[in-house]
Amino acid sequence: MKLRNKIILVALTVSFTSQNAIAQKSGGGAAKGKYTVLVNPFIGTAPLLDTKIIGYTPPKDMRVWAGLVFPGSSVPNAMVQLSPMTKYKSGAGYEYEDTEILGFTHTNKGHWNLCHIPLLPVSQGASFPYKSAFSHDQEKASPAYYEVYLKDYDVQVKLTSTLRCGIHEYTFKNNKQRKVLFDLGKANNNVDDWQIKQEGANAVSGFQRTGGEKIYFYATFSSPIEKLDSKDIAKSGGYTLVNIKDGDTKSVTVKIALSFVSVENAVDNLKAETGNKNFTAIFEQGSKEWEKLLSKIQVKGGNEQQNVMFYSMLYRSFLWPALRSDVNGQFIDEAGKVRKENYHYYTLPSLWDDYRNKLVLLSIFSPDVTSDVISSIINEGEIKGFIPTFFHGDHAASFIAGSYMRGIRKYDVKKAYELLLNNAYKEGGTRPHIADYIEKGYVPEQDIKNPVVETVANAGVTKTLEYAYDDHALSLLAKELNDTKHYNDLVKRSKNYANVFDKESAFMRGRLADRKWVTPFNPEFPYYEYMYREANAWQLSFFVPHDMPGLVQLYGGKKPFEDKLDTFFTKPWNPEYIAWNISGFIGQYCHGNQPDHEAPFSYYFVNKPEKSQKIIDEILDTMYGIGPEKLAMSGMDDAGEMSSWYVFGALGLYPLSPADPEYIVTVPIFKEVAWTTPEGKKVTIKNPNGKRDLEAIKVNGSKINSYYISHDLFKNGGEIQVITK
Repeated sequence: MKLRNKIILVALTVSFTSQNAIAQKSGGGAAKGKYTVLVNPFIGTAPLLDTKIIGYTPPKDMRVWAGLVFPGSSVPNAMVQLSPMTKYKSGAGYEYEDTEILGFTHTNKGHWNLCHIPLLPVSQGASFPYKSAFSHDQEKASPAYYEVYLKDYDVQVKLTSTLRCGIHEYTFKNNKQRKVLFDLGKANNNVDDWQIKQEGANAVSGFQRTGGEKIYFYATFSSPIEKLDSKDIAKSGGYTLVNIKDGDTKSVTVKIALSFVSVENAVDNLKAETGNKNFTAIFEQGSKEWEKLLSKIQVKGGNEQQNVMFYSMLYRSFLWPALRSDVNGQFIDEAGKVRKENYHYYTLPSLWDDYRNKLVLLSIFSPDVTSDVISSIINEGEIKGFIPTFFHGDHAASFIAGSYMRGIRKYDVKKAYELLLNNAYKEGGTRPHIADYIEKGYVPEQDIKNPVVETVANAGVTKTLEYAYDDHALSLLAKELNDTKHYNDLVKRSKNYANVFDKESAFMRGRLADRKWVTPFNPEFPYYEYMYREANAWQLSFFVPHDMPGLVQLYGGKKPFEDKLDTFFTKPWNPEYIAWNISGFIGQYCHGNQPDHEAPFSYYFVNKPEKSQKIIDEILDTMYGIGPEKLAMSGMDDAGEMSSWYVFGALGLYPLSPADPEYIVTVPIFKEVAWTTPEGKKVTIKNPNGKRDLEAIKVNGSKINSYYISHDLFKNGGEIQVITK
């Protein structure tokens, strides 16, 4: 069904029965809540196979980046994500097309690291290498729950979790010679060292070290342990089998806690979070946490697929960043020291990806978590002398400034600002080539003959555009802190995007140190890090979210800008251009990677919101929940950025410039949205006639002369009504 042509309006309260059937069939599992039952954690685990969506025919050995998410158990922003492992070094470790489970690991992200402390129940007669066949027909998942039947070992596995603990329930068909494999020589990272030892009659403890980082664990068993058998196998890294004493026929429950500080802290984590609670009580607690979070947004008028997709993507938006401090407040800082502060310590967000939307969603839903994440970033920044980044750009500037502008201020903003100024002005830190950028007004590109897709260079165009945006973000903070000198300079620098715009070709284009344009120039060719970062010229030539009217003028006005956009969304992708991380095309637009995710909203700046809406609806309808099982996505979720794009797109609001406390209004796919803030304020978004072309916007009953609404609406509550035709 094409959303732009037709939308089926089914009251959510009426359609819960059929939606429940869809969610259960897809993996709804043990979900009990009104909203958790709509979450399908398997969405994003299946391979993307449709070459029309991919844009090219992948080589035989290439699994196009799609989703790369885990279907296992987690509570929001937890230390533990307990999930099945079907293939190591494969992103989240679970690929839907696989037929064997290798273990159940306790950390995840959907990236090529983590997946620590693998456990696997094995039965009498099992031998190395340990793994079991499974079927999706005997597999279920919902928020804070995962279940599967291991065919080779005749074991029913149920998993749930808390913030820092994983709970396994193994029901063996044969209760003799039961074992639990601790496959500690394996993780998505290379394992440097590991250790395990028995602690009394019913527990084990130890650690796994990957990349120099130790993760400690403490695990208790509901049945007594007979002995530990360890094997040191060079090729696999080694493992330990925990042998369980014969004599009982009960399910074996393993409760395991993690700590990045010590085994002693892991013991405390386990006592505090699981105590004497059984599996069911722990699961119900986790499920209630998700129900509370998901119910903050209540929608009406979507069809079954839209409702399942919306709550699945909302769920997926709150799994990262991950907690790293223990119940006693201790954590390991970037210098390797044990610290204890007055906040919870979290991992660094995936800033290049999720500053665009996910971190904005986090700030609205979870301001306290947001404050703690920023404090954690400042902590790391104090050690390094610069606020850290993730992968590319300097987008902590946008995250911190945007959070501050939205009223989130429980952290040392002056220290954050001082470190962000270091980023913006000092060489050797977060912004490579910052001296050239300051001197020339752009980041020059290397003069490379015959560059190819994987060429590594300066990514000068992307850096210039992103630095200009980050300058804008930092200028907002400078203004709030009354730093007029830096404010004026940063505002001036925020216009540097114009220095890489080639008016002759009408593209953002690489420049050499002598200011000459990079030649030859093919705007369709995708690069990993030459001129552009994981993109081509088309995909980066609309990225000026803080000054779209200025960009329109660079193109020569509204008509040339609109014409360029029309070509952007219709010019076919060249199927000979294959890149691992670029797929999912509408013309030259790529939804399968983040660099151009703001581009669909660009028609607003030529007063053609209906053109934007057609693209937004096509993305929502064709890039999510696709494939034969409706479980594939058009690109890597990147710690929730792809999911958050769907959430905002479906709701009819988008943080086009995430540092600014405002949202561009689009048409929601639902007839009505009721959003409750943590402070209890209610924001209602309505599309009363259900049509798709935006004609006007009313806020609290009065028409506004803008396409934007202020974040004040979330502070005070109110109603948005989109008038459509």
